[in-house]
Amino acid sequence: MSNQTGKKVVIIGAGFAGVQLTKRLINTNFDITLIDSHNYHQFQPLFYQVASGRLEPTTISTPVRKLFPDKQNFHFRLGKVKNIDTAAKVVSLGELEIPYDYLVVATGCSNNYFGNENVAKNSYTMKSTTQAIALRNKILLNLEEVYSVKPENKEAYQNIVIVGGGPTGVETAGALAELKNNVLPKDYPDYDFSNIKISLIEGTPFTLAPMSETARKFSRKYLEDLGVEVLTEKLVTDYDGHTVSFKDGSTIITNTLIWAAGVIGNVPAGIPKEVIGRGARITVDEYHAVTGLDGVYAIGDISSMITDANPRGYAQLANVANKQGDNLAEVLKAIADGRTPKKFVYKSPGTMATVGKWKAVVDMPSFSFKGPFAWVTWMLVHIMLIYKMRNRRVIFLNWMTSLFTNNSYLRTIFLPTKKSINFTDKYPEEE
Repeated sequence: MSNQTGKKVVIIGAGFAGVQLTKRLINTNFDITLIDSHNYHQFQPLFYQVASGRLEPTTISTPVRKLFPDKQNFHFRLGKVKNIDTAAKVVSLGELEIPYDYLVVATGCSNNYFGNENVAKNSYTMKSTTQAIALRNKILLNLEEVYSVKPENKEAYQNIVIVGGGPTGVETAGALAELKNNVLPKDYPDYDFSNIKISLIEGTPFTLAPMSETARKFSRKYLEDLGVEVLTEKLVTDYDGHTVSFKDGSTIITNTLIWAAGVIGNVPAGIPKEVIGRGARITVDEYHAVTGLDGVYAIGDISSMITDANPRGYAQLANVANKQGDNLAEVLKAIADGRTPKKFVYKSPGTMATVGKWKAVVDMPSFSFKGPFAWVTWMLVHIMLIYKMRNRRVIFLNWMTSLFTNNSYLRTIFLPTKKSINFTDKYPEEE
């Protein structure tokens, strides 16, 4: 009988890494428990397309239980981890305690506001599907409300500021610019959309700074061609919900600031500070094991695997997370069966970002390219990362509709009702 039989694997986090690991272990003899504070897997790279009305929220949010139906060795538990007792090998969700033989932390990252409480309190962000919906609501509500506000107050409703010139910021700015230019004027023919100003703020000299010179140059050109104001070497110091203040003394008036300027690890309580490194990421070895903690592993964005080839750790990308999930599954099977596990080795197939229709940049290991072919490449890569075939079909149809009609039908404003679910401390509140 396999040594895997009866071994309990507890995975915290239903992101790319956690779900991929579960997929690779589901047909083994391990007993698997997956924990998350949402009952669905979220496709984070496309949150901005929900916010801009291009995709339905359900197409990028798949119920976890639906991913693993009729599997007797799989258990899902909805909740927030309160503590991990690494000595007793128990994960606590409050009253529920779950024992483990192997614990895998795959909790991802949240926004890094660099200690600025006002920005954290007043900005919008996209780290969950519900946050993306909230941002979509805000953008559409501003357009409805701008008709009824005094002229001197309209500026706050007509300016959109995005902070962070990485892929999330660039793609969000491009999507909102296309929404402004091609879609919304059909709904609001009596409104002058030249009044809408979209600004992308980046603290370094470049957008997409980690990518090639070609990607940097053309991402900015594409954004400016769409009418986005790109401001580089500009640092935000404060935001009170009405005025964005910068280090150079300048300001921008807006009630919609989108924060995409950095991330920090979601470290569960019970993980000792000695293993937490730069960016609040958990330091692991080349087998994904957390040093000094028996049976504890970390994968995905929360993990930091420092090697000679990668002195800053691997990039926080979906493809890296998936590959780490694959490898850790093989590591756990090897350990349980008394075999020698293999170290994690990752060779990047490339990085990419899209700015708009036919506008994208791709960096391959030995060359870069841009334009329509890059856009098609981006589209195919992302659609293949979606788990369910139905969702792939719906997303592809939405993209083709947007491509050929310059239109989107996802512009309904859903606001909270007065009577809402009374969430307890088991489930985290969205920012």
